Amino acid sequence: MSPRERLIETAAELFYRRGCHAVGIDTILAEAGVAKMTLYRHFRSKDELLLAALRRMDERFRNDFMAAVERRAATPVARLDALFDVVRDWVRGKDFFGCPFINVTAEFAAQDDPVHAAAAEHKRLALAFIERLAAEAGAADPRGLARALKVLLEGCTVLAQVTGQSEFVDDAQLAGRLVLREALRAGGPAPASGAECAAPLRPTR
Repeated sequence: MSPRERLIETAAELFYRRGCHAVGIDTILAEAGVAKMTLYRHFRSKDELLLAALRRMDERFRNDFMAAVERRAATPVARLDALFDVVRDWVRGKDFFGCPFINVTAEFAAQDDPVHAAAAEHKRLALAFIERLAAEAGAADPRGLARALKVLLEGCTVLAQVTGQSEFVDDAQLAGRLVLREALRAGGPAPASGAECAAPLRPTR
């Protein structure tokens, strides 16, 4: 791994675990085993390194999340429900420290800040993935369904982080199934794969 890659990977891990303001450049350099001169050869400031780390986290989080959803279920309807299963696995993991993109906006609150904007772009792209699944599932209003499910997913993630209780994901999944059924009903006959929505309203544990 090149020095630049080590810097990005190390910064991404430290910023996520400890917070952006709490982690200094010297800590990143020590953990990455990179000299300060090398750092400034690639990044003009800590914020520039932070943006590179956020881009790396965005790429990894979205790719891992989408791949996990697609492994969980074979149809768009089932994948919309599986969103919650994947989040449940995530919040129960030992390396869960909340959503890094929500966390970073608490530290960079101004919406016109480049760091905040990068986090917002991650959320936009994640929403687009859910909207695509909603359209493939036959929802009359794919964007509306995606936004409703996204609100539930974000809410249960924050509550799990704050309280340490993953059961909030179960509650969100129950609500999501009701929203999903109603959205597909409003869209007319559901596709053949929509039979999954007839499953009992029980969280998948």
